[in-house]
Amino acid sequence: MAATKRYAVAASGQWVDDEDGRRLPAGEVHAWEQGLNQTVCGLSLSRSRLTRFAHIAWPDILPDSGGAADRVRRVCPRCASVAGRRGGEGRPRWHRTNPRP
Repeated sequence: MAATKRYAVAASGQWVDDEDGRRLPAGEVHAWEQGLNQTVCGLSLSRSRLTRFAHIAWPDILPDSGGAADRVRRVCPRCASVAGRRGGEGRPRWHRTNPRP
């Protein structure tokens, strides 16, 4: 069985939460695999001027989560298709119940 990948976040902007003082992503967000210098969709982090947020997990920036998604304006659709719109543990939207032989 394949291991589930854990994706961090790279964003075009950042802001600091007044309550706990953490840096949080803002603007356009992308999924990023730690140890690589590019996002899942292929953008270079340095050339695109994206800020890394290794302490923020991908499911936390999704608008449904309510976690670090306060100032997220756009989620990259290509990154969301790879990393999952419901996080790594989300099930696919459809399931074939009676496949042909």
